[in-house]
Amino acid sequence: MTRSDETPGGSGAPDDLDRLLAGIEAKASPLRAVVEEVHRRHVGCTDGRVADYIPELAAADPAHFGLAITAVDGQSFTAGNTDIAFTIQSVTKPFTYGLALEDNGLEVVLDRVGVEPSGDAFNAIELDPRTNRPFNPMVNAGAIATTDLVKGPDLVARTKRVNAMLARYAGRTLNIDQSVMLSEQATSHRNRAMALLMQSAGAVSDRVEESLDLYTGQCSMLVDARDLSVMAATLANGGVNPLTGEQALDPRYVKHVLGVMYTCGMYDHAGAWSVRVGLPAKSGVAGGLLAVVPGRLGIGAYSPALDEAGNSVRGALAIEELSERLGLHLLEPHPSDMVTELRRPRRISEPGRNTTSD
Repeated sequence: MTRSDETPGGSGAPDDLDRLLAGIEAKASPLRAVVEEVHRRHVGCTDGRVADYIPELAAADPAHFGLAITAVDGQSFTAGNTDIAFTIQSVTKPFTYGLALEDNGLEVVLDRVGVEPSGDAFNAIELDPRTNRPFNPMVNAGAIATTDLVKGPDLVARTKRVNAMLARYAGRTLNIDQSVMLSEQATSHRNRAMALLMQSAGAVSDRVEESLDLYTGQCSMLVDARDLSVMAATLANGGVNPLTGEQALDPRYVKHVLGVMYTCGMYDHAGAWSVRVGLPAKSGVAGGLLAVVPGRLGIGAYSPALDEAGNSVRGALAIEELSERLGLHLLEPHPSDMVTELRRPRRISEPGRNTTSD
């Protein structure tokens, strides 16, 4: 599916630009084939089950599977159900963490939320016994605490700030699924218990009920797999959206967001993920999953059938295979030529996109 026929710019005279773009297209086509092949290899997987503890999520079709790559030069390659909308859920956590860092600075945030893996389920009702704070921003307790740090006079103003922030990453306005938000609000007893525990420990403010509503609302934002790849590519591109040229996150904090994604983003499977896949990543219980290849590209996947840790089964399998085949692991010394050719400068003043799909 072609989202746009525009092509990202480069530097140099028009003739040089044409030759550059022709070279990019020729060299990028093998990557398109890899994305399509990886999708085909895993589309038949039936492992996992759809999340049902939030009633609205239980209605998702487990057959849906989309896979997308967006490079820092603006190119996108997609396969499968990349236009199916789903709620972002916990994939929002790194981005809200980044906003909390911008609002408060690193030291203030670290004083409220740790950065150590918990080794427990994402919805565990517990705090780090050493600090009496949430273990990290990627579990629910930590995400509620970072959401509480988002500044604004009231819920409406804070919601607008979070929505605008997510739109900068995605390159478009995102809408809230009201039915999912109401379903989550009606069943968020564990999150409320965490919030009250943190309030008693002084880890959140007295407006924690408002922050819970803000957290639920941001988790209910609708995205698709290609949106996730663009959001991941924005982090890969130093916080600059490669399609719009807009700065979504202060460059000072990109490494901090990616660091906590690498160590904690896949919940209690984070250790195995860092060894096998070696990429900063974040999953959500609606089936979304994104991964970041710093300086190169972002990967987005959607498949609602989850493993026991709450990660998309097919999404994780596909990204692991892409990492292996393309040499994307951060400790891999020789990435594939298909990937190294994607690292090209673009003229931020002339944003565009060149999208290719199956």
